[in-house]
Amino acid sequence: MIVVTGGAGFIGSNLVHGLNSAGMKDIVIVDSLVDARKHLNLSKAHIIDYFDKDDFPDALAKLPEIDAVFHLGACAVTTQQDGRFMMKNNYTYSKTLLHACLKRKIPFIYASSAAVYGAGECAFVENNNQEKPLNVYGFSKWAFDQHVLNILPEAQSPVIGLRYFNVYGPRESHKGDMASVIFKMVARHRAGKPLQLFRGSDTFLRDFIDVRDVVDVNLHFLQSGKSGIYNCGTGTPRSFQDLGELVAHNLDGAQIEMIDMPPGLEGQYQKYTCADGTLLRNSGYTSGFHSLEDGIRDYVHWLNRD
Repeated sequence: MIVVTGGAGFIGSNLVHGLNSAGMKDIVIVDSLVDARKHLNLSKAHIIDYFDKDDFPDALAKLPEIDAVFHLGACAVTTQQDGRFMMKNNYTYSKTLLHACLKRKIPFIYASSAAVYGAGECAFVENNNQEKPLNVYGFSKWAFDQHVLNILPEAQSPVIGLRYFNVYGPRESHKGDMASVIFKMVARHRAGKPLQLFRGSDTFLRDFIDVRDVVDVNLHFLQSGKSGIYNCGTGTPRSFQDLGELVAHNLDGAQIEMIDMPPGLEGQYQKYTCADGTLLRNSGYTSGFHSLEDGIRDYVHWLNRD
C-alpha cells in the first residue's frame, strides 16, 4: 500500500498515474476536496481509499502494511501572507506525518521547493549557506527541511525531500493563479486574447521541469532506499521569453504582448533558478530530462486534446 497526500493535486495526481503505470494500484489518496474540481485529476486512476487531510493523521496509525508515504500536500500559494496558516499546513502537519512514519519505519518522500533558495544570489546547492527564502511559503519548506536534517542521523527508515523547481504539465487546471505560465497562455489563446509575458522576460531564467520527470525522480527514490534532500530540476535554465515563444509556436496565430509585473510580486519573485544536480546524480538517478521544446509541445497538445 502506498499513500499519496495531495494526491488529487497537480504533482500528486501525476504521481498516482505514474505509480499505476508502474503496476502499483493499491494507492491511498489524502487530500482536501474543498475545490471539488480536483477529483478530475484522478480520472481513470486506480486507488483503494481516500481520506480528507484533516482526518488522515489519526487514520494513519490504523492503516496496515504501508510501503511508503509520498507527502505532496501543502499550501503552495506563494503570495499567501498568513504565516500562521502556512506554517500549520506546511510545517506542523508535515512533522506530524513524518514522525508517525518514523515510528513505523515507513519510507517518507516529501515535496520541498526551490523557493528555499530565494533570489539565487548563491548557487542552488543543497546547503544551508545557500538558502534564503523570499516568502513565507519558501520559509515553511525551508523550516521543514531543517527539521528533517536534524532528525535524519537517527532515522531508521528513508526520508527524502525533493526540492522541486518550476514544474509544468497536465492536471493543473485547479491551481488558479498558481498555474504555470504555459497553462495561462493556452487559456488566453482559447479566449482569443494575446499571450502575456512580463517585460524583461528575456532576463528571467528558470529551471523548468516536466512533471513526467518529477514522477520518474519520485519512483527512483521509492526504490533507492536512500535518505537526504535533493534538488529536482534539469540544471538547464531557460528564459520566460523562450517559454512564451515555444508556446506561441505550438498555437496557431498566437501573439505575445508584454505587460508590467504587478507591484505585489516585486521582492518575492525568483528571477533566476538553476538546480545543481550533483546530489541527485550521486543518488544513482541516471535518466535524462525532457527538453523544454518537447515538454511544451506535448503539454500544449494535451491541453488542446479536446
